[in-house]
Amino acid sequence: MSLDIRPVVSSLLRNRTGAVLVAFQIAIALAVLVNAVFIVQQRIEKTNRPTLLDDQNLFGVAVGEFTDRFNYDASLREDLDYLRSLPGVVSASVSNSIPLGISGSATTVWTQPDNKGNRAQINYFSMDEQGLKTLGVRLIAGRAFRVNEILPPLTAQNSTDFVPQLIVTQVVAEKLFPHENALGKTVYDLRGRPATITGIIDNMTGTAYWGNEALDHVAIMPQLPRLYGFDYLVRTEPGRRDAIMRTVEEHLSTSNPDRVIKFVRSVELFKKLLYRDDRNMEVFLITVTVLLLAIASLGIFGLATFNVSARTKQIGTRRAVGARRVDIVRYFMVENGLITTAGIAVGCALALAIGYWLSLQYQLPRLDLYYLVGGVLALWLIGQAAAWQPARRAAAVSPSVATRTV
Repeated sequence: MSLDIRPVVSSLLRNRTGAVLVAFQIAIALAVLVNAVFIVQQRIEKTNRPTLLDDQNLFGVAVGEFTDRFNYDASLREDLDYLRSLPGVVSASVSNSIPLGISGSATTVWTQPDNKGNRAQINYFSMDEQGLKTLGVRLIAGRAFRVNEILPPLTAQNSTDFVPQLIVTQVVAEKLFPHENALGKTVYDLRGRPATITGIIDNMTGTAYWGNEALDHVAIMPQLPRLYGFDYLVRTEPGRRDAIMRTVEEHLSTSNPDRVIKFVRSVELFKKLLYRDDRNMEVFLITVTVLLLAIASLGIFGLATFNVSARTKQIGTRRAVGARRVDIVRYFMVENGLITTAGIAVGCALALAIGYWLSLQYQLPRLDLYYLVGGVLALWLIGQAAAWQPARRAAAVSPSVATRTV
């Protein structure tokens, strides 16, 4: 028995309220599903992107001056000598901030004086000659700082000075000097003072000073930090970080009464804190999407079940005149397919509109059409699966039902 689609459409038009509501549910579910999955994928890529640091073996020690008797130079030498002498320590350095932290220092540089030419906003680390080795970042071109190039501590008296040299990440070099070799080139600060790029490193993750989208806009400066506080960074051999952290905290907490150890924390912990909101967003969007899909499935199942219950005598009559079980199943599956397809058509337009709005409002990438195609297939299969059991129940109706009073 062949199936004519016109009776199916005619039946839907006579009882369109339920069909319209289910189609609307499907449209909303598709629009949310596609954009939510796309955003979640963006967040996953962001949180899983490599830092290009030896972050698993790196920890920071935040130090604060405690009394007027604090001797910065002597304390720095003593602490760094101690840290570098510990078994299992690869390297140790002083720094103005800890990588992947939410706070740090930043500035802007130009390729020409008087704030002209190409510009790059950078978050920077003031470190000594062991800075690059401690971070574990790869040097692409140029060289690291030498001992005699490290400037005295940054204080209120020299806070307006600019360093004569910089090591920058590759993304900063390309932004300042596109299609050129930035090594050896000169850049200028806000007051027009020059600095030479003496090294280019991998796009390591810095701090979130300029926001999470500019984490790799980093520069290393050859200067000891002090004015805004300072930290020690320690890189250990694999598997020894936690034990060395405990040893360092116990020693430094009691070795000098004129300074205080604020905390000793791994860079991995800072990474988790930095991306905590992104992970929460992932969980929220996944939960909302699953709930919407569940509601849409229940709507399809409920409508199909209602149609079967309301048409029991009609189904019995069709069975009595020769309709096979497969014909009944096909009828309800086609009916549900039409509803699902109508909802998907509206949902596609809605998904593209929402994706366009999100890209404008939050500077997100444009919605990839692969996600839309995947969402369409997923919703259509879910819709048909939800109607399968009610359709089978309809096919089980006996032809004798047609002779009864309903």
